[in-house]
Amino acid sequence: MPKGERSRADIRKWGLRFADHFKDAPAVIFEEPGARGEVNAWRALWKHSPKQHDMAGTHAVRILNWAVDEGKLSEHHCHKLHRIYEVDRSEIVWTPADREAFNAVAPEWVRRILCADCETGLRPADLVKLAKPQVEKTPLGRRLRVRTDKRKRLAHIPITPELANVIDTTPDDRLLILVGGKGQALTARSASNAVTRYRRKAGLSEDLRLQDCRGTAATRLLNAGLSLAEIANHMGWSVRYAANVIEHYARVSPDETDAVLVKLAHAKGGAA
Repeated sequence: MPKGERSRADIRKWGLRFADHFKDAPAVIFEEPGARGEVNAWRALWKHSPKQHDMAGTHAVRILNWAVDEGKLSEHHCHKLHRIYEVDRSEIVWTPADREAFNAVAPEWVRRILCADCETGLRPADLVKLAKPQVEKTPLGRRLRVRTDKRKRLAHIPITPELANVIDTTPDDRLLILVGGKGQALTARSASNAVTRYRRKAGLSEDLRLQDCRGTAATRLLNAGLSLAEIANHMGWSVRYAANVIEHYARVSPDETDAVLVKLAHAKGGAA
């Protein structure tokens, strides 16, 4: 099982659904080509929700792959199931106006979560683990040294003035930079849920999630002097996707000047 609480819960939920649906069928049916149709018929139960439809297929294949690896099946025919959920989140970003509206209704501890993510672009699972010992001095300022949970990569993130304010206002007796309203440690889910709760209170788009702070962060990292390749590596994106996100953010954010687009053009030229 993966380490993430959310991932474990998803595997358990879909595994039990799969088991319940096929409980009267012998396992060897999955060695027959026709089993692909049976699995497609099962996941079609969630066709009203494309994301759940595709997740059902993902977890069915995960189970069948495990069965083959363990020698319980000789093969299966459910690889590369057709997916119907498509989303391009490169154009979903928190604009300065969004952040202003959010900050007007959110308590300080939630504002700190949003600010830190807009400045770092970290996934929520990495964001909630940020601690003071990860702050390092550099010849020109400070940076965060983070080993990401998903890819186990080492990321060095420049500390911008806004992020510096979050770090420097953390009480001296507290190790974690971000905590809940009662000083408790946050989980990825509780941090995301808190942002969602106050995003709704602010009347902002339902599309906005904590993860969508990454467009803001990518722009900040470009301004801090990182190359497109470095930004893409940090975010787990392709160079092209990173460029698209930054370009869109600069165009929809009124306080971003043409200088961002000029820097992006130079970065694209260097990446070519």
